[in-house]
Amino acid sequence: MSVPEPPGARPLWQAGWYGYAHRLASPNFGPRPTDALVDLIVVHSISLPPGEYGGDEVQRLFTNTLDWGAHPYFRQIEGMQVSSHFYIRRNGELWQFVSCDDRAWHAGQSRYRGRDNCNDDSVGIELEGLEGGPFESAQYETLVGLCAAIGQRYPIGHVAGHEHIAPGRKGDPGAGFDWRRLRDGLSWSRASFPSAPPGTL
Repeated sequence: MSVPEPPGARPLWQAGWYGYAHRLASPNFGPRPTDALVDLIVVHSISLPPGEYGGDEVQRLFTNTLDWGAHPYFRQIEGMQVSSHFYIRRNGELWQFVSCDDRAWHAGQSRYRGRDNCNDDSVGIELEGLEGGPFESAQYETLVGLCAAIGQRYPIGHVAGHEHIAPGRKGDPGAGFDWRRLRDGLSWSRASFPSAPPGTL
């Protein structure tokens, strides 16, 4: 795996890349539709293997360099080509894999705000964690700052979990994620956040 570019002295945003994130480019992305309005942030959770933290397996998954034979669980996802725009470690460290001007492959089959294919018009943020489990204060601090910065660059009107855009298929980040903490940190309109259980939005 290549060495990431550290966040040095650079503009806050450059061609969709955030200046305060470690940059490690993923090959798993594509162009957004020409008429896409990037107005949604999707929050996910991920850990590889599930419930284990601190390794570089997520970075390797998003860059197609994961050793499928390194753990029995990896056989279940072998060959998967996915990505997210951002990944926040348990200690708050921030990584970026795809320019926010481009379409990352994080949402899959999805629908929200009356629109299908949420990859087209959303920014995906993965939190290192287990679906349904708690997240760290450092992660919320990074997430709040990141969402605020995204909102300054793109016309964000909605923030949702993977569970809200793909109910019945996905359940992350799950019950352990504190939506009120994110909402209070951003001071955005309550209408921007999920207010009902997955499947009823």
